[in-house]
Amino acid sequence: MPPSNMPVDTLTVKPASEADLPAILEIYNYAVLNTTATADYEPQTLESRKAWYEERLAGGYPVIVGERDGAVIGWAALSPYFPRYGYRFSAENSVYVAPEAQGQGVGRSLLGKLCEEADRMGLHSIIAKVDASNEASLRLHARFGFESAGYFRELIFKFDRWLDVVHLQRVR
Repeated sequence: MPPSNMPVDTLTVKPASEADLPAILEIYNYAVLNTTATADYEPQTLESRKAWYEERLAGGYPVIVGERDGAVIGWAALSPYFPRYGYRFSAENSVYVAPEAQGQGVGRSLLGKLCEEADRMGLHSIIAKVDASNEASLRLHARFGFESAGYFRELIFKFDRWLDVVHLQRVR
């Protein structure tokens, strides 16, 4: 595990490859089992994560990873916000960082690159759905111009409690 004071410039952010999927899956499944960053209850399989990855690529949506010393320590992706044609200039984002790498600027690097990719794609709006108690994610998104676009009370039930969800939006 790298020291917590390791500078973020040792991080490499690049497009994900199929070889990165086991690490992406491990990071996501940790979040599923231990956090409220996702409403999923059950860990995903490598097969389901491969299908997810292929769907994003087929739709022209980026999946990126952050690597340090050759190890994937975070990932981010854009997904279609809604399948209807009128929503084609909008996307939803996902950013996940391995627990041992949190607080080291990895999420900032990943979301920054994701916003650049969204601009390159001509996307007008990016939506993030965040557990209202996840202060780190709320601050991260605010840093990139995301603003509150809706507050939903008791939208998710996980870990025997109701969670409020904030919808954040970045408009280009």
